[in-house]
Amino acid sequence: MANVIVVGAQWGDEGKAKITDLLSRNADYIVRYQGGSNAGHTVVVDGETYKFHLIPSGILYPNKVSVVGPGTVIDPKIIIEEFEELKNRGINVSGLKVSTQAHVTMPYHLALDQAEDRGRGTRKIGTTGRGIGPTYADKADRFGVRISDLIDPKELEEKINWLVPRKNVIMERLYSLPPLDPKKIFDEYKIYGEKLKPFVTDTSALIFGAIKNKKNILFEGAQGTLLDLDHGTYPYVTSSNPVAGGACIGAGIGPTAIDRVIGVSKSFTTRVGEGPFPTEVFGREADELRSQGTAWAEFGTTTGRPRRVGWLDIVLLRYAVRVNGLDCLALTKLDVLDNLNEINICIAYEDSVTGEKYYDLPLAAGIFKRVKPIYETVPGWKVSINNCRSRNDLPQNAQKYLDRIQQLLETPVAIVSVGHKRDHTIVIEDPIHGPKRVLQKSENR
Repeated sequence: MANVIVVGAQWGDEGKAKITDLLSRNADYIVRYQGGSNAGHTVVVDGETYKFHLIPSGILYPNKVSVVGPGTVIDPKIIIEEFEELKNRGINVSGLKVSTQAHVTMPYHLALDQAEDRGRGTRKIGTTGRGIGPTYADKADRFGVRISDLIDPKELEEKINWLVPRKNVIMERLYSLPPLDPKKIFDEYKIYGEKLKPFVTDTSALIFGAIKNKKNILFEGAQGTLLDLDHGTYPYVTSSNPVAGGACIGAGIGPTAIDRVIGVSKSFTTRVGEGPFPTEVFGREADELRSQGTAWAEFGTTTGRPRRVGWLDIVLLRYAVRVNGLDCLALTKLDVLDNLNEINICIAYEDSVTGEKYYDLPLAAGIFKRVKPIYETVPGWKVSINNCRSRNDLPQNAQKYLDRIQQLLETPVAIVSVGHKRDHTIVIEDPIHGPKRVLQKSENR
């Protein structure tokens, strides 16, 4: 299988968990490299639905090592709840490994996250309120509590007694929040540390050893390209680097270890939270995209919020191909489009003020929020594709839709998901051992 990165090519929620689940069959190690409990992955196996926030979905396979890397931020309460639920459902979690270097989300992070976003007023980001931004901020500010501290009671108590009074000043004076009790936090988090300790290790060394031993490693990110702190639609982004380059930093390995990068995109576009969304649709049109089938309903795994929906945006995907170096694309939820007479594809933007056209993503926030989509319309197929298991099984118009996407992106579509179950998947070409993408002069603009 080699060493492969799976990355979201949109604003997250692309259905990465299903693709990761598919590729995990041939992986020895599945590594989560960034994000925290703000991410949600849903996998359906034999009619059973599993929802993950921190543990890699590869844990559902026996004899796999599931790694939560140093680039993640971990809410210990959430990850313990996850592995306890998995154990109760008969899943062996002994393969879970948690990095000593990962940072811990503390109670003050959750309180500050929610208060800070409320305090932004009309400029709110629309965070999940799970404390992710403040945890990463403390990490950068060198005020962080790491997993190595969590499993060392003496170090944990010293840090909590020093940090909590300082956080209380901010909470009380800036946000009128009640102060937190350091002793109560220590007593609670000491227990979390005891429960997590058996899983904690130097995951960078673990992964490096696996690479030396020619093991197959799958690196999975949370969120998506357009939520990347540096390369996303700032400021409406997450606090880490979901792009493929973030895998090396977040896992603790060098870029020479990576063999292939696979991007995951929905067959349309969704977004949770605030921020510009050029192809967004509303009303009945939005309801049709959001609610096609209970298992596919467009509501956030973490928050339950209805996702904003819109047509496929080639401008955004072209950008994702570039910043991730995508070799191929996995296209999910094609079946959601089954009942549509016509399907729109955004091939470019037009500045609503200047009239200028953009085929590449305009990085200036002032321009991006005022662009309008330029659409190309293709015919729908008006038939269920749930039972299709090869590309040739798909209706001709569905095949033409895939062909047009590949042509516009100059990137092959290797996998197509046609339903929510594991076997509702078409593998068009080998996503792992297929040819590396070769850069060519564009002829599609």
